[in-house]
Amino acid sequence: MTRRLPLTVALMVAMLPLTTVTEAQDAVTDFYRGKSIRFVIGAIAGGGNDGYARLVARHLGRHIPGNPTILPINMPGASGHVAAGHIYNVAAKDGTVIGSTTPGVITDPLWAGEAGRAKYKYDPVKLVHLGSAQAATYNCYVRADAPVKTIQDVYKTEVILGAASEGGSTRDAPVLLNNMLGTKFRVVTGYPGTREILVAIERNEIQGVCGMGWDAMYSQRPDWVAKGFMRVLVQENLGGNPMFDKLGIPRSVDLAKTPQARQIMELAYTQQAFGRPYILPPGTPADRVAALRRAFMAATQDAELLAEAKKMRVEVRPLSGEDIEALVNKMYALPAEVIERTRAALTYKPPQ
Repeated sequence: MTRRLPLTVALMVAMLPLTTVTEAQDAVTDFYRGKSIRFVIGAIAGGGNDGYARLVARHLGRHIPGNPTILPINMPGASGHVAAGHIYNVAAKDGTVIGSTTPGVITDPLWAGEAGRAKYKYDPVKLVHLGSAQAATYNCYVRADAPVKTIQDVYKTEVILGAASEGGSTRDAPVLLNNMLGTKFRVVTGYPGTREILVAIERNEIQGVCGMGWDAMYSQRPDWVAKGFMRVLVQENLGGNPMFDKLGIPRSVDLAKTPQARQIMELAYTQQAFGRPYILPPGTPADRVAALRRAFMAATQDAELLAEAKKMRVEVRPLSGEDIEALVNKMYALPAEVIERTRAALTYKPPQ
C-alpha cells in the first residue's frame, strides 16, 4: 500500500492538465450551447467581402463548441471602418460578436501616423484577430477600349478608375502607383463596393479598377478577362500569380525606380496578407478566443466549405489569428520615418 501511493499521486498529477483543458472546453461548450453569434460584415451585400464572410458564417458554427447559430448582419461604411468601430466600442465582449473587415482597417491607422490615428475609433493592436480567409493578390484592370495597352502607357495617358473610400484597396492601390511609378490614374471614389464599380465599368462611366483581387473579379465577372473585355495592366502584389506571370503581366514592385520606392511598395502590399480578416472585441475571454480561433481554422479547411468555395469561384487560403496578431505587432513597431514615407505614398494627388 505504501509503495503504491507515489504511483497513484503521480497519475493524479499527470491528469491535472488534461482535466483543466477538458473543464475549459466544457465551459466554452456550455456557454455557446443554444446561443447565437452576430457576424457583423463591414461591407454591402453582394460584394467580395460579403461573399467570403457569408461563406465562413455558413460553416463556422458547427466547429465551435456548443454549435451556436451564426447570424450575418451587414454594416457597411468607410471600407470596413464603421464595422471595426462597432466591434471595438459597442459589441458585446463575450465572444458572441465577430466582425468581418478589410485589410485597410488594420493598416490605415498605421499609415495615418500618431497625429492622424485619433480619428479612428479603434486600435488595431488591441483588436483580437480571429484569422483571415484568404491572402489577397490585387491586380489593376482596364477596359480593352481604354486608351492604354500597358502600364507604361499610363505614365503619359490618364485613365479613370472607380474606387471605394480612402483606406480601401481600390483607392489606395492606384494612388500608390501614381506616387511610386508616376502613373496618371484619376481615382473616382464613393462607390460602395466592387459590385458597383464593375457595373460602372460595364456602363463605361469609368475605365477600370485597381486594387481588386483576381478571385473577386473572377467570381463576379468570370469571362471579362478571358473574352478580352478587360485587360490586366499590372500585378499589384509581392508574389505574383503564375497565370499572369505566364502572360507576361509585370509586377508593380519590379517597376519601382529606386530601392526606397520598392521598399515602400513592399511594405504597403504587406497588408494583402490580411486579405479577408475577421476580428473580435478586445476583452473577449481568452478561452473563447482560443476556441473561436481553432474553429475558424477548422472551418476554412473544411471539405464542405472548400467545395462550396470552388462553386463560388473563390480561393480560400487561411491565415491564423496568431499569425495576423504577430504581423500587426511587427508593423506597428516600425520606425516612424518608414511609416511616414508610406503614408505619403498613399496620399492622393489628382493627375495634372
